[in-house]
Amino acid sequence: MQGLHLTADLHGCAATLPAMTEPAALRASCLAAVEAAGLLSVGELFHRFTPPAGATLPTGVTGVVLLAESHLAVHTWPELGAVTLDVYVCNFGADNTARAHALLERLLHDFAPTQVQRHVLQRGEAPR
Repeated sequence: MQGLHLTADLHGCAATLPAMTEPAALRASCLAAVEAAGLLSVGELFHRFTPPAGATLPTGVTGVVLLAESHLAVHTWPELGAVTLDVYVCNFGADNTARAHALLERLLHDFAPTQVQRHVLQRGEAPR
């Protein structure tokens, strides 16, 4: 097994972006990004969190897209203007590195953060 795990912590995202608070909007953004990157969605789940009693601000959304190549996970915090992105692709049978980077870049464009912290982790060992 060998894969690429990309993560990004986004700050300064507009809380008014529909994808920050609306599961359907986050779903549409994620699925469009997956398709544009040339990856294959095989399942998904998007969930909006219930606001605590007395809260006046909208709550965030978590979305997961299962990929034939592995997964995409997105978590939004509109009250903080923050988003975390997690893209993992296997490179078994094909090198999906460029597709993983394309997926991450598309989501960065969609959320338009003012600050991004990125991490790249090579997972597993190359086949022998």
